[in-house]
Amino acid sequence: MSLFGSMTTAISGLTAQARALGHIADNVANSQTIGFKRTDTNFVDLLTDSSDVLHRPGSVIARPDYTNTVQGPIEQSENPLALAIAGQGFFSVAMARGEANGQTVFDERQFYTRAGDFQLNRDGYLVNGSGYYLQGWSVDTAGNPDRTALVPIRVSELVYNPVPTSRIEMSANLPADPGAMPLQSQLQVYDSLGRLETVTLSWTRTAANTWTLSVDAPGAAPAALGTVEVRFGAAATAPVADGTIGEFANPTGSIVGAAAAAGAPAELTFAADFGQGPQTITLNLGAFGQARGVTQYSGDEYTVRNLAQDGVPLGAFSSIAIRQNGDVAIHYDNGQNRVVARVPVTTFSDPDRLQRFDGQAFMRTVDSGEARTSDPASNGAGKLTVGAVERSNVDLASELSKLIVAQRAYTANTQIVTASDQLLQDTINMRR
Repeated sequence: MSLFGSMTTAISGLTAQARALGHIADNVANSQTIGFKRTDTNFVDLLTDSSDVLHRPGSVIARPDYTNTVQGPIEQSENPLALAIAGQGFFSVAMARGEANGQTVFDERQFYTRAGDFQLNRDGYLVNGSGYYLQGWSVDTAGNPDRTALVPIRVSELVYNPVPTSRIEMSANLPADPGAMPLQSQLQVYDSLGRLETVTLSWTRTAANTWTLSVDAPGAAPAALGTVEVRFGAAATAPVADGTIGEFANPTGSIVGAAAAAGAPAELTFAADFGQGPQTITLNLGAFGQARGVTQYSGDEYTVRNLAQDGVPLGAFSSIAIRQNGDVAIHYDNGQNRVVARVPVTTFSDPDRLQRFDGQAFMRTVDSGEARTSDPASNGAGKLTVGAVERSNVDLASELSKLIVAQRAYTANTQIVTASDQLLQDTINMRR
């Protein structure tokens, strides 16, 4: 019985070492696979009978020892959409299973991966090299993510609608002893169709510390939008500091001036019709009684420090970028950007117990624990590294060392099989 037992034990050793060789082969073959996690081998002894006076040969099995928690080296990539996780966690991804009515249909199962070599495909989805679609949280117009559901991230907002000008900011100094009149500034604004229109601001001194501001827009109907008196310092009904705006008076046309109050914004509103109906614009000239915005101090020239507006023309898709906090932002050629999604990081209590799938993907199991999806760098989740990928955690030198050991162990087990066979033959030959 012992001879047969030693033979079967050696055969189990051959099987176990063969499996170990398979793990090593898999590791070496995927040593350059992005996001790959190596499989080590854990040998487990199985007993037949063992006591203080007797021990019969048992067997051995080789169980896989997964290393999903062991991070591979992070390497910079020329791909600006590549992502790596520095720390614990996985990207949530989906697997496409076809199309219906021209739209991609996704598998209902939820997958996870560390392979972050994402790129935009022809349909605007972020897809990694293994064909898995990156999932994230959708966001509202204010950029707040909806953390209740994960959806495949798609870049479909390829046009940024024009934004009509609604506000003008002006900072300038009107000389206390002016020369030729009027003093003029011109500004390009946008109408509701994204067309450029010109607004002219003309300043004329009418009395000490008193100026008349005329607002005109040649492309509007009517072109003259109105006038208003701007009183500085002692000229105001309630005098303020010299050189600062004290009040607005005698507005005409569509101009409406804000009521004077110390420290309140010194703002005017006017309406201009560029062919699409009245467009209300607010002109901010600083603050009542404060030396900011438009002032009146000594000087020989009319000095404009800032004249800006908030409208934008029609914009077309320019590029896409992923930020450190996971926000996916589209950049347009009009200088604007829009956040369309946020990439979260998903963690597990025991990630080594996740079920493996093709393409460096994993799926949750009972033993792995529930998936916890969080913002990057929060609740134990790793932080995002943009423009980088995580390489395989396989160490070739270590794998080749394991290969030598497995090869020698396999050979040694064959010798035990040979020896057991010879002893059995000798036993059979005892009859002769």
